[in-house]
Amino acid sequence: MMNIKAHVKGALLAAMLSATALQGAFAAEDTIKVGILHSLSGTMAISETTLKDAMLMLIDEQNKKGGILGKKIEAVVVDPASDWPLFAEKARDLIEKDKVAAVFGCWTSVSRKSVLPVFKELDNLLFYPVQYEGEESERNVFYTGAAPNQQAIPAVDYLAENEGVERWVLAGTDYVYPRTTNKILEAYLKAKGVAAEDIMVSYTPFGHKDWQTIVSDIKKFGSAGKKTAVVSTINGDANVPFYKELGNQGIKAEDIPVVAFSVGEEELAGLDTTPLVGHLAAWNYFQSVNTPANAEFIKTWKAYTKDDKRVTNDPMEAHYIGFNMWVKAVEAAGTTDPDKVIDSIVGVSVPNLSGGYSTMMPNHHITKPVLIGEIQSDGQFETVFETPGLLVGDEWSDYLPDSKDLISDWRKPMSCGNFNVATGKCGGKGS
Repeated sequence: MMNIKAHVKGALLAAMLSATALQGAFAAEDTIKVGILHSLSGTMAISETTLKDAMLMLIDEQNKKGGILGKKIEAVVVDPASDWPLFAEKARDLIEKDKVAAVFGCWTSVSRKSVLPVFKELDNLLFYPVQYEGEESERNVFYTGAAPNQQAIPAVDYLAENEGVERWVLAGTDYVYPRTTNKILEAYLKAKGVAAEDIMVSYTPFGHKDWQTIVSDIKKFGSAGKKTAVVSTINGDANVPFYKELGNQGIKAEDIPVVAFSVGEEELAGLDTTPLVGHLAAWNYFQSVNTPANAEFIKTWKAYTKDDKRVTNDPMEAHYIGFNMWVKAVEAAGTTDPDKVIDSIVGVSVPNLSGGYSTMMPNHHITKPVLIGEIQSDGQFETVFETPGLLVGDEWSDYLPDSKDLISDWRKPMSCGNFNVATGKCGGKGS
């Protein structure tokens, strides 16, 4: 009997030692690295830090399920510090030095434009989680945020149809996303019969703080006897003094409503929302969405952050969707090889947090519902409008003459980001 026990104990000890050795090898060698490229300092940290935390949570949750392809996922976090050229440098380091399989990151379009050449040159994958201006479709990028037809245009339609808006202030931060989005909105509004004199356009730099003159101009523009609204593409921490000045000058939602495309729960957490109640935001997700999937996501988020006051927001949901799509595509391909993942991800559907499924389309954009929410005193949004179904992201606007005939389809054999249906030709292998 003693010999049997000794034999069993020896076998158990050997198994334990073997498992320990394997665990060490797993930790050292058998991991899949994923890059997180979000500003943790500078003007965009107010928005992007939460996305870093969200990605760490998603990776942690996936590792609890066994990782991917039998391997642990390892996050590599860098801080491009709201410095657009630094985004490209950090992206190159992630791919060349850290050997990441994919990168989840960027917020502003200027940061995305900065890294595009790097992802094309090094053939890696970027999952981009924020609403943007469209006019782009890249083989190495997956756009999980909204295109203009999934946010900006439905917001304008809502204001015109439900609020009777006839005059429009297009206020944005001075970079590519606001300028291109407003170019599309101007063309759309004019096609709907809005006169040029009923459109006011204003741009300010990142981090702009002195809003007194601009808000005064908005107030004057809105005093012409026609219902006026502000369509805001103001990004980052400039939103804090902008909304504060609206309150200072007594601009209320019933007078001149503001619909924002870059103000969500995270940004409102830093504001006194009292004077903002009734103003609007257009997104594809709100924390207040009442679904079992969202309730579970919020519960997991608060437990992970150990902070019951931490909020969720739309770009977090976009990362949730994009990360799960990447996992599913990698499992289908049996490899993290970017070319194989690109081939396997089109058509992949995963649950979103609004109660449906989002699908990766051939143009590398996803299907999304559109929600318009009204700011509440607690910093949350009450949904006042939702599309009856999911919209496919339109990468090339139908309202700009240079892009109205373009489509994108990254499936073989077309594999083209800007195919001209009028000429039957691909304009190049990128956007």
